[in-house]
Amino acid sequence: MNYFKHESAYIDENVQVAEGTKIWHFSHIQSGAKIGKNCVLGQNVNVGSNVVIGNFVKIQNNVSVYEGVTLEDYVFCGPSMVFTNITDPRSKYPQAESKYYQKTLVKEGASLGANSTILCGITIGKYAFVGAGAVVTKNIPDYALVVGNPARQIGWVSEAGTKLVFDENGFAFCNKSNKKYLLEDGFVKEAD
Repeated sequence: MNYFKHESAYIDENVQVAEGTKIWHFSHIQSGAKIGKNCVLGQNVNVGSNVVIGNFVKIQNNVSVYEGVTLEDYVFCGPSMVFTNITDPRSKYPQAESKYYQKTLVKEGASLGANSTILCGITIGKYAFVGAGAVVTKNIPDYALVVGNPARQIGWVSEAGTKLVFDENGFAFCNKSNKKYLLEDGFVKEAD
């Protein structure tokens, strides 16, 4: 075993965990899950069946990553944030098979703040930043900063999470990531 698992954590059979990953107290990794290298899963994290988690992902305490969710590299999930995977849940009419689960994709480098809720069937763009407590009900573009319930965009952030301020030509520079960004046609991209 080339990863760390706390003695109280439980890992089902048919799970792939790459080197350098740490799985802390009372966490459960279900069958079919794939977890990349150098991830940190905090206390009481549940990773559902067939979930795919990239490399260098950090999942804080009390997060359940349900089947149907994919987290790309460098995603950050804040404490007690929530994923969903069914759009119309009913106790009387259970939908406990993967054919009912809506897919959710969180792209590279996105951050999901503490206590945020991500409705299923959407995509969070790369390096997007979801503020604490936000309720995300629709797709979020790359580099977008969203807050509130329902989440609304209030700005743009760099790869490093710094709020971007654009000049009259649509360019912004982030000192933290040492990268230049361009706002063009309502979207942000890294500038050459």
